[in-house]
Amino acid sequence: MLALKWLLMLLGAGLFGSAGALVAYDIFLSEQLRRLLSRDKRDESGAEVGALARRPFRPVRWRLALELLAAAALVMLLTESFVVIPDGAAGVRVSEFWGARPGTLYPGMHLITPLVDSIAIYDTREQVYSTVAAENPKQKGDLLTVQAREGLNIGLAVSVRYRLDPQRLESIHANLPQPVGEQVVAPVVSTIYRQLAPNYVTREIFATKREELRTKAADAVTARLASDGVMVREVLLRDLQLPAEYAKGLEGLLLKEQENERLGTEQEIKQKQVKIAELEAEAQKARDVKAAEAQAQVHVLQAKADADAMQYTLPLKQKQIEQTKLEAQARKESTLENAEAAAQAKIIDSKAEVERQKNLADAEANRIRVTAAADAERMKFEASVLKSNPMLIQKIIAERLSDKLQIMMVPIDGKNFFANDVMRSAFSGLTGGKDSGSSDENADDPASTPAANTAAQPKQLRRP
Repeated sequence: MLALKWLLMLLGAGLFGSAGALVAYDIFLSEQLRRLLSRDKRDESGAEVGALARRPFRPVRWRLALELLAAAALVMLLTESFVVIPDGAAGVRVSEFWGARPGTLYPGMHLITPLVDSIAIYDTREQVYSTVAAENPKQKGDLLTVQAREGLNIGLAVSVRYRLDPQRLESIHANLPQPVGEQVVAPVVSTIYRQLAPNYVTREIFATKREELRTKAADAVTARLASDGVMVREVLLRDLQLPAEYAKGLEGLLLKEQENERLGTEQEIKQKQVKIAELEAEAQKARDVKAAEAQAQVHVLQAKADADAMQYTLPLKQKQIEQTKLEAQARKESTLENAEAAAQAKIIDSKAEVERQKNLADAEANRIRVTAAADAERMKFEASVLKSNPMLIQKIIAERLSDKLQIMMVPIDGKNFFANDVMRSAFSGLTGGKDSGSSDENADDPASTPAANTAAQPKQLRRP
C-alpha cells in the first residue's frame, strides 16, 4: 500500500509537469511563429528562412492542459486518502464537520476521505518528564521547588515515566492541551509534591521519610493522570537540594547525632558484653552441675544395667549350652545317618556293578554264539559255492598271494600246451610221498585241501 501511494504521487507530479510542459511548448511555438511572420524575410533564392515558418499556426492546447491538471489533481487527492501511521504511534481520525471520530488507528496503512478527514498522530511509546538535577545545573529546566513544614524551600529533581493510553486518544485529542508532557504531566507533578511536602519537616524529607514522600506522590500522580488517559509507569525522586546554611547546620547536627548514636551503641555493646559474660558463667556453672548429675545418673544406670544384664545373661548362657548340646547330638545323628547312607550306596553300587558285569558277560556270550553261528553258516555257504565252482579256490589263492609273484591260469585239459606235462609230473611228485590214509580222509571233502582237486582243476604256473 505504501508503494502504491508513492506511485500515485509520482503519477500526479508527472501529470502536473506534463500539463505545464505542454502549455509552455505551445506558447513557445506561437511566439516563434509570430516573430517569423512579422519579419517576412527571405533569402536570395526566394526560400523562406527557418523551418518553423513552414509549420501551420495553431493555438495553445489549453483544454488538453486542463485535462492533465484535472487528472493530476484527482491522482493527488487519491494519494491523500492513504495515511501511514508509523510504529510506536497511534492516530485519531479528525473530521472537518464532526470533529474527532471514535476509534484508534494503530500502526499501518489507513484510508481517509480527502479534504474532509485528517489524522492526528500521537506518540504512544514511553516518555519521561524530568526536572533538573542539582548535580547537573547546565541542563535545561528548573528544579521543582517545594516548602517543608518549617517554611524552607527544597529543590526536588523528579522524573516521571509515562505513556499515552492508545484506547483513549480520542479523549486526549479533544480535552487535553498539547504537548501532554509539558501542559498536563508537569503541572500535576508540581501540584502534588507541593501539597505533600508541607506534611514533613526538612530533616524527614532529607533523611528518614524520603521514600514515603515519593510513594505517596507516585500514587497520587498515577491516579490523577489515569483519569486523563495518561498511564504512569514510575515516579522517581532523584535528588534533593537544601538551602546552603541549613545544609551545613543539618550536616553538623547529623554528625553529632551519629557520634552520639555511635557512643551509645558502643556503651550498649559493652553492657551487653558484660551481661553476656555473666550469663555465660552462670550457664557454664549450670552445665557443670548438670554434667555431674548426669555422670552420677549414668553410673547408677550402668550398675542397674549390669545387674539386670546378669539376671538375663545366666538363663541365656544355659540356653546357649543346651542349644550347643542339641546341635552336637544332631551332628552326631546326622553323621551316623550319612555313614549308613554311604554304606548302603556302596552296597547298591556293588550290586549294580555285579549285575552290569553279568549282563556284559551274557551279552558277550550271546555275541560269540551269534558270531559262531554266522561264521558256520558263512563257511557252509562258501563250501557250497566252492564245491559248485572249483575255480574260485584258485582265484582266492591268487588274490591272497604276494603281488611280486606272477600267476597264469592254464587249463588242465590243454592238449597243445607244453607245460601241462611238466605241471602234471611236478604235482604228482609232490603228492606221492604222502600216506594213503590222508588221501582217503580228504577224498570225501573236495573243499578241505586244494591238492585233492588239482587233477580236476586248471594248473597254475608260478614264476619268480
